[in-house]
Amino acid sequence: MATEKILDIPNPKQEKQYTTLNLGPTHPATHGIFQNILQMDGEIIMSSESTIGYIHRAFEKLAEHRPYNQITPITDRLNYCSSPINNIGWHLTVEKFINADIPKRVQYMRVIVMELARISDHIICNAIIGVDTGALTGFTYLFQWRERIYDIFEAICGARLTTNIGRIGGFERQWSDKTWELIDAFLAEYPAALNEFNSLLARNRIFMDRTIGCGAISAERALAYSFSGPNLRAAGVDYDVRVMNPYSSYEDFDFDIPLGTQGDVYDRFMVRDGEMWESMKIITQAVAKIKALGTSEFQGNVPEFLLPAKEEVYNNMEALIYHFKIVMGEVNIPKGEIYYSVEAGNGELGYYMISDGGRTPFRLHMRRPCFIYYQAYGEMIKGSMLSDAILTMSSMNVIAGELDA
Repeated sequence: MATEKILDIPNPKQEKQYTTLNLGPTHPATHGIFQNILQMDGEIIMSSESTIGYIHRAFEKLAEHRPYNQITPITDRLNYCSSPINNIGWHLTVEKFINADIPKRVQYMRVIVMELARISDHIICNAIIGVDTGALTGFTYLFQWRERIYDIFEAICGARLTTNIGRIGGFERQWSDKTWELIDAFLAEYPAALNEFNSLLARNRIFMDRTIGCGAISAERALAYSFSGPNLRAAGVDYDVRVMNPYSSYEDFDFDIPLGTQGDVYDRFMVRDGEMWESMKIITQAVAKIKALGTSEFQGNVPEFLLPAKEEVYNNMEALIYHFKIVMGEVNIPKGEIYYSVEAGNGELGYYMISDGGRTPFRLHMRRPCFIYYQAYGEMIKGSMLSDAILTMSSMNVIAGELDA
């Protein structure tokens, strides 16, 4: 009897099989501790499910058990690539709530710090986009300028990355002559370095082929996801908190809002590049305005949160009492609620606070821009190749500290 040979013929009705790939949570290309579960058809991504929570630190609950002046170090750990903006955003929220009067000079000093932090943030993002397209040179060259910015932060407050810079009401001390010299040197020398960095990538055919059309999102979808910051402006929407709801006297400055058209990786790169040039313009104007004022204030009249001078503490009983009350967090603020936002390095950073009249917030919610726009990541990489998914994530500037607050 002949043996019947059974042929392995594919069944056309059989469901297609996909490969499941875990991208993260510890893959170095993700630039953070978060996971994406990808369904792959060869090299093509068919679907993606994002998972966060690997470094959840309960910032909002921690803040509800801290006096207002002790919450500033917590904000450092949100977007740690531009932590001074987080710090000052929190200070502005409390000052708005208690109707504090802050001198113009202090406001301009804050603008300088925030724009330096924005440049630092964009240096990191754009340099890493270069790395993820295979160009390491720009990264190693540009990072020395981030260190120059950190030198300025260190001269102001003694810290570099997580700065705890400033205080509710202003700054803890007058800026030294060395600080102003560092700022002047940066303004004079950084433009040439940025031009050189741009010459490596902005019109590089390989870089353009890798980034144009990659990870694109339309203006309509970006708005539907509540995008903000460079990711929204890259899609062509000219929303910037500094212009729409000015704070710290941003209305006194002349600057443009760089926009893209396609909302792809290349547009996000070029928008951040344009914003660095605009930040330089703002800092230059702020320095000139401070010199024109001819005053020396570095604090507003907010005695509830600003420590008295040491000489007064040593010689004046009332100053000693104030010092003790501030350090121990024994300052109450009125009942009420407030939402206040600033334009952080990667979008609108907002603080929603409810006070029950005590020494700590009754409730504090932080609107972190990364948490908002990361929800669109799966849609943005669907149909693309795996290498494009890495590049898209880099260009979105996803910071894990903001995802898991």
